[in-house]
Amino acid sequence: MPRRDNLICLMGRRVVDVWHSSNLPRMGSRMTGFARLLVSAATAALLAAPAFAADVTLRIHTLVQSPHPYNDIADYMKEQLEAQSDGRIEVRVFNAGQLGQDPAVMSEMSLGTIDLMVSTTSNAVQQVPEYAIFTMPYIFDSMDKMKAVLAPDQPIFEHFEQVYEERGLGLKLLALGASGTRNVATDGVAVNGPGDLKGLKMRTPPTPMDAAVWSALEMLPVTVSWGELYAAMQTGVAQAMESSLPGYDGSKLYEVAPNLALTGHTIQVNHTSMSQVSWDRLPEDLRKLVWDVAQDANHHGIDMAKKYDSELVDGLVSEHDVAVTRPDKQAFIAILEPVQEQLAQDLDLVEEYQIIKSAASD
Repeated sequence: MPRRDNLICLMGRRVVDVWHSSNLPRMGSRMTGFARLLVSAATAALLAAPAFAADVTLRIHTLVQSPHPYNDIADYMKEQLEAQSDGRIEVRVFNAGQLGQDPAVMSEMSLGTIDLMVSTTSNAVQQVPEYAIFTMPYIFDSMDKMKAVLAPDQPIFEHFEQVYEERGLGLKLLALGASGTRNVATDGVAVNGPGDLKGLKMRTPPTPMDAAVWSALEMLPVTVSWGELYAAMQTGVAQAMESSLPGYDGSKLYEVAPNLALTGHTIQVNHTSMSQVSWDRLPEDLRKLVWDVAQDANHHGIDMAKKYDSELVDGLVSEHDVAVTRPDKQAFIAILEPVQEQLAQDLDLVEEYQIIKSAASD
């Protein structure tokens, strides 16, 4: 019998016991109308009461506003974990950076005060410098290929599991996924080729790889956090930016960078990570459930990323007057591909580079 039904039964018996031990009027061995009413009222109150609190409450952080694959992943995990655990797990999703910026959230997760996060690997390079490899341009040619290379049974995933452990992050890696192509947008310049970017102040996240890539295109890198990007573009601190299409749309960056160039220079990699403290608290069956649901959610996020990439451009043009250009990617590849190996050497990413190139070529 479920715990709630047990309690209702026990409480009903307790009311009857109280009646038997009291001086309430009796009629033979039967309860009076008042006593029956008392039992009925107690039972009805218990039935109307909320169900028992879950055994585990998990808080998930994302940095972005919907629509976005990160929020789709988080919402999928909430739905499936609560349903498949029969209420033993409750999930609360905090999107749009409600719990803070990614580096601070990762620090909180090491203490177990935040349980899970879904975000871009770019924002984690302060804690995981090796993640910078994923911002190397044109290292993957499709989301399907990236999905295969990043699977949990593949060398690069196992490598980052080891990195998490060696760096003592206090985090457990659950999934690596793809959340859409990244493209360039500017405040006032239509981009038809690499030459149009020369001299522009380019917003970059705090990663050496990004700074090196855009410097190779003769741009001027400016480090700005995602949460400050809108204001940076609005005030001229930055004149150009790059992001996924869901990030560009969801954060309304088209308002301050209305010229969108579909460069597709990288496919954005996201990580789903969990506090090791929170993971260790789970019983074995719930650990397996969280792991399995994280894999399914990751696949769902990739499917949604493909959907957004195919649908958002038309909406940005028709609804927000975004000016879209489609530069020849080969012109960018001709500049950036030859520097990949040198970038890997300069940024101490040779091992990660070799693992990915080997897997991507299979």
